[in-house]
Amino acid sequence: MLIYKITIIISCLAFLFYGLNCLFSKQMIKEFRRFGLSNGQRKLTGALQLFASIGMGIGYFKLPILLLSAAIGLSLLMIVGFGVRLKIKDSLLLSLPSLVFAIVNAFIALITYTIYIA
Repeated sequence: MLIYKITIIISCLAFLFYGLNCLFSKQMIKEFRRFGLSNGQRKLTGALQLFASIGMGIGYFKLPILLLSAAIGLSLLMIVGFGVRLKIKDSLLLSLPSLVFAIVNAFIALITYTIYIA
C-alpha cells in the first residue's frame, strides 16, 4: 500500500510540474515543435496533465473513480507521448520517461480498481 501511495504522490507532482511547463515554458514550446506538434496540441497536453494531476489528488482523498480515470488518462497520454518520441527517432534514454510514467499510471489504475471498484 505504501508503494501505491508513493506512486500517486510522484505522479501528481510530476504531472503538475510537466503540465505547467507545457503551458508556460519556452523550452517546451521548442520541444513540441521538434515533436512536430502544434501549439494547440501543446496546450491541450499541458491542460490534460494539470487536470489529471489535480484529479488524482482529489480522487485519492474523496473520489476513487476520479483517481482511476486520471490514472488511465495519464497512462494513455504517456503511451502516445512514447509513440511520438519513437516516431521522431529519439533515443531510448529520451523516450523512456514517458514509458515509465505510462506503466506507473497503469499500476495506479489497476490498484485503484482492485481496491475501490472491483
